[in-house]
Amino acid sequence: MRSMDTGEKQPDETMYDEIRIDNLEIFAHHGVFPEEKEKGQLFYVNAVLYGSLQEAGRRDDLRLSTDYGDVCLFLREELTKNTCDLIEAAAEQAAEALLLRYPLVKALSFELRKPKAPIPMPFDSVSVKIYRGWHRAYVAFGSNLGDSRAYIDGAIKEIKEDRLVKNVKVSSVIGTKPYGGVEQPDFLNGAIQMDTLYTPHGLLERLHELEQAAGRERTLRWGPRTLDLDILFYDKLVHEDETLIIPHVDMQNRDFVLRPMAELAPFFRHPVYGRTMAEMLSQYEKQTSDVKNPDGSRGC
Repeated sequence: MRSMDTGEKQPDETMYDEIRIDNLEIFAHHGVFPEEKEKGQLFYVNAVLYGSLQEAGRRDDLRLSTDYGDVCLFLREELTKNTCDLIEAAAEQAAEALLLRYPLVKALSFELRKPKAPIPMPFDSVSVKIYRGWHRAYVAFGSNLGDSRAYIDGAIKEIKEDRLVKNVKVSSVIGTKPYGGVEQPDFLNGAIQMDTLYTPHGLLERLHELEQAAGRERTLRWGPRTLDLDILFYDKLVHEDETLIIPHVDMQNRDFVLRPMAELAPFFRHPVYGRTMAEMLSQYEKQTSDVKNPDGSRGC
C-alpha cells in the first residue's frame, strides 16, 4: 500500500460550484508582538466556498444557497472576538467555525493576508492559505469484555455529540466469532458512517480517547477488549505510516467488517481493490462456502 500525503487538498473543481469572497477587509488584533494585539491592523480574507448552487440558481432562492453577505459578517465576528499569536491559528479557527455554521458549504479554501506584518524590509503581504472540508469516514467497532453493548452505545453517543462530526449512521450490531486464533468470548461488532472535520490522524486520536475511556488495554494482538474502534475508510484515501493504515488492512477477510459495511454503504467502492462493499461481501461468502464444501456440495 503506497503512502500518500494526508494534508488537506483543494476540492475537485468539477464536483463543486464556488462562492468567492476576495480581499474582505477586517480590522483585528492578531500577532506575536504586544503592540500588534494592542493597536490591531487590517487583515484581508480570500475565501472560496465549495458546494452545489444549481438548485439555488434554478429556483432563484437564497435559502438554497449560502448568503455571502452573512458569511462576511460572520467572518468579521470570528476574526475579531479573539486574539491569536499566529495567523495560522486565526485562519484555522475561522475556517472551522464557518464549516460548522453553514451546512451547504462542503469545503473551503481560506486565505488570511497580513499586509502590515512586522518585517523590516519591503513586501506586499504575508499570508496563510488552507483547505478544509467535510470528509466521509467509516469506523468499525467491536467489544467482547464487560458490558459490551454499553461500551458500544457510549462510544456512539460520544461520536454523535462531537461537534466535528455530523450525519452519523450506525449499522446493526452483530454477534461474531473471534478473529485471529485467540481463545476469548464472542464479539459484538458493527460500523459507523460519519462526516467529519477531523483529519485522519485527528480522528484516530479521538477514537483512542474513546477506547481509553472504556478501559481499553492493548496487551494482546487480536485479544479481548472492552472497546475497539478502527478507521476503515476516509474518503478514498490510501495512506500508510507508522501509526495509521487506510483502508484498514485485511478487511476483505473479515465478515464482521464486510457485513456492517455492506449494510451502510453497499455501493461504496474500495479504493485499492476497486470492488463495492456488496461485491466484497459476496466474494467472501463464496470463498468461505467453497472452503466448507470443497466437493461443491451445499451446506445445511
